[in-house]
Amino acid sequence: MSSSHPNDNFNLARKAQALSLRAKLIQNIRLFFIRHNFLEVETPLRIPAPAPEEHIEAITSGDWFLQTSPELCMKRLLAAGYSRIFQISKCFRAEERGSRHLPEFTMLEWYVAQFDYSQLMDQCETMLIAVLNNMGYDQDILWQSRKISLTSPWEKITVVDAFSQYAPISLQEALHQDKFDEIMVEYIEPRLGIDRPTFIYDYPAKMAALAKIKKGDPNVAERFELYIGGLELANGFSELTEAREQRQRFEEASEARAAKYWARYPLPEKFLTALEHLPPCAGIALGIDRLAMILANTDKIDDVVAFTPETL
Repeated sequence: MSSSHPNDNFNLARKAQALSLRAKLIQNIRLFFIRHNFLEVETPLRIPAPAPEEHIEAITSGDWFLQTSPELCMKRLLAAGYSRIFQISKCFRAEERGSRHLPEFTMLEWYVAQFDYSQLMDQCETMLIAVLNNMGYDQDILWQSRKISLTSPWEKITVVDAFSQYAPISLQEALHQDKFDEIMVEYIEPRLGIDRPTFIYDYPAKMAALAKIKKGDPNVAERFELYIGGLELANGFSELTEAREQRQRFEEASEARAAKYWARYPLPEKFLTALEHLPPCAGIALGIDRLAMILANTDKIDDVVAFTPETL
């Protein structure tokens, strides 16, 4: 019979304030969506085929996989006629561990039919302001010695403009030299959401994954990310509804993964079939753990979850 180590109990006990804050955050998020006529859904954590993405590796579970996001199943619900849905769900990604990453983490994901990414940015801002106001954050939040104003409107900047303002080379040069991610991490991300939350939007088309290409501009995807205090919190987009184009993107991503000797997934055929019935819509994933980090004023994700993998 094993008994818990006194040190374990101390570490859990000292997280009481952060875990209480986290619980209030989740409760207030749920309340917002219920009040705005969203249906809360639950989809399986274990799936036969995740979306093949170049930079995300799924964790295997027998012959299946633990989901990296509930996206595929949630879009199948949209295709079946559910127009406003949300989920607070566990997600899993291999090889992700650091002060801001856990291999098992909590994600808020929501979708709205007949919405585009611009409307979704506004809804995301409205939701977060309402949730934070309910929790007692009226004007601003303090994170890592910086006061971040919550006052609307939040900053919006295109990826092109962010590169011209903050990066040593242009977006085109970064793409040509295959340095987009490197420059984003080193020069741009640390400057986003510093005085107030920032939406960075209109990503290069090659960074689209499951996002729709912008009408009238084939070089740009209707995708955005939200940053607060230099920390990426959310990723959203107008959804691609073309099954043939999505299949082609999945095949290209599978080739890129194969070149890195990453696992080859079967294509999610039921999702691709459902896409043919998907209405115009937009969806977003927001990291609950990271938002809790900001509210708890800590730069370590370990501080806002009861158990990390190392403590089990």
